[in-house]
Amino acid sequence: MSKKHTQAQSLANVHSTVDTNKATGWKRLLAFIGPAYLVSVGYMDPGNWATDIAGGSAFGYKLIWVLFASNMIALLLQSLAARLGIVRGLDLAQASKHNYPPFVNFWLYILAQIAIIACDLAEIIGMAIGLKLLFNLPLIWGVSLTITDTVLMLWLMNKGMRKLEGFIVSMIFIIGLSFLIEMFIVKPDVMEIAKGFLPNNLFKGDKVSQQMLYIAIGIIGATVMPHNLYLHSSLVQTRKINRTNEGIRSAIKFNLFDTTIALNLAFFVNAAILILAASAFFRNGYFEVAEIQDAYKLLEHIFGTTAPVLFAVALIASGQSSTITGTLAGQIIMEGHINLRIEPWMRRLLTRLLAILPAVFTILHYGESGLGGLIILSQVVLSLQLGFAVIPLIHFTSDKKRMGDFAISTKVKIVAWASAILIVSLNAKLVVDQVNEWLKESPNSIWMYAVIIPVVIGVGLLLIYVFIRPLIFKYRETPNYVPHGLAEALDEMDPITYHHIGITIDFSKNDKDTIRHAMMQGGKRAKYTLIHVVETAGARYHGTEVMDHETQSDVDNLDKYVEEIKTLGYHASAQIGYGFPADAITTVVKKQEVDFLVMGSHGHKVLKDLIYGSTVDKVRHNVNIPVLIVKPPKR
Repeated sequence: MSKKHTQAQSLANVHSTVDTNKATGWKRLLAFIGPAYLVSVGYMDPGNWATDIAGGSAFGYKLIWVLFASNMIALLLQSLAARLGIVRGLDLAQASKHNYPPFVNFWLYILAQIAIIACDLAEIIGMAIGLKLLFNLPLIWGVSLTITDTVLMLWLMNKGMRKLEGFIVSMIFIIGLSFLIEMFIVKPDVMEIAKGFLPNNLFKGDKVSQQMLYIAIGIIGATVMPHNLYLHSSLVQTRKINRTNEGIRSAIKFNLFDTTIALNLAFFVNAAILILAASAFFRNGYFEVAEIQDAYKLLEHIFGTTAPVLFAVALIASGQSSTITGTLAGQIIMEGHINLRIEPWMRRLLTRLLAILPAVFTILHYGESGLGGLIILSQVVLSLQLGFAVIPLIHFTSDKKRMGDFAISTKVKIVAWASAILIVSLNAKLVVDQVNEWLKESPNSIWMYAVIIPVVIGVGLLLIYVFIRPLIFKYRETPNYVPHGLAEALDEMDPITYHHIGITIDFSKNDKDTIRHAMMQGGKRAKYTLIHVVETAGARYHGTEVMDHETQSDVDNLDKYVEEIKTLGYHASAQIGYGFPADAITTVVKKQEVDFLVMGSHGHKVLKDLIYGSTVDKVRHNVNIPVLIVKPPKR
């Protein structure tokens, strides 16, 4: 199957970095294993723990069928997401961008971002509870400290896809082993568990059924997470495959194995948590709805006084692993839907800050006891967003013109649409019931009629549009836009001559290589301007010339470089900038009308990249001339 690639690669820095073509036999299967495990982390995050514990403690084993049905729906939808990524080389956000107008894509991005923030909110609270159990740290401080996990995320992402997947799998092992062992030791009622797989009526209309429906939708939202669909459709593209019919078919088969194994493991873990909650709480009549803060008691049977420590470690592991996958999903939806690419640490920081605010507000306003309810609310928000990811996914994988022989069959299509209808129907009922309840409590509220009801109507109309649009414009081929545009025809190549070349100098051992590369670009016909930025406190504060000792020393050293270059027969001059490096370099380049810039790279990683690497990136985006980055040689 041939395919013209015109779109930017999803997660370009790890795209096709794992070669599956060299492996044979069972090693080939192992080469494909990984993406679904990263996805399955979202099925075992603190949000799942909270909904499972709440469901088990409030209703015993009655909601096991909801958990099982959610897992089956998740298995189907994740396999469709993997199929989309493998066959079309597009993630779900990119495919949406090609099929919906920019205005709709913007709102799809906003809704997907809200879902990621809701997921992050659960991780924040879970990690804060873990820190409290380990160090008796107040939750308000634990919530605030979770902002520091950005550094860990960056470190792991820099280590490569395989090591990242290894870290995630180890976290899953820690979480799963704890709860699976405990389930066998507690010895729950097997017959009651079996009955729990039989569906219960969630639509009786009484208060108990309403609460059960609320938690059931929370379980669906915690299980079938919308951002996981975006993530999976991108992660499968980290595997390098043969772009033939046979190669694609083989990739779909192996990824189905990967998805089935990973998600069923996640189901057993979640089922174990719900069963333990039913056995420890519901059966003994201790709690109406147990909070996640109390859940460490589930482990006391085998670990005694060490239960809080083990529970806390598993909870933090769960939160950290989900943080990484949430960040990747955020990158995918931002680049895919709205064509915006920013640094991962900046995106991570923004998402985390937006999630911390409601957690801090809840603690200050309702106290620590309100956090359990906030986690469940976050999972309901995830479920409410599901339709906007599921409906486009089914449309895209059903399209025979674009998917060719790999479009889903009629049977799969029927089951997929039935799942989508179930999800949307449950969410619609929840929203209608909640709005009616608010209207009864405050029938004359201005907020209800001015904000809440119009927003609900607007979201409903958007969902209808998302469903109808692909049916009307079924074979639209031209993408709206792609991050780097379309390839242009290459005709005759005229030589480019640079007349004024700028060289950034930092008086390190890398200066010689930077200057040498610059001279190779312009020869003796070009003019060279050596640029150095004074970063003293005075220069940063005033942003202008400050002739302190360091500045005078820098001027003298720069003049020495200029004289040596002139001795070699080149035209050179010096320019000193003051204050923040990126801004100062940009100012000099524009003022001196430099037409080519050569910069030395420090080659730092992770934390130092945040400090030093940002200068290079900012300058590249601030100037409209070619920039050559010279990396230091390995020594």
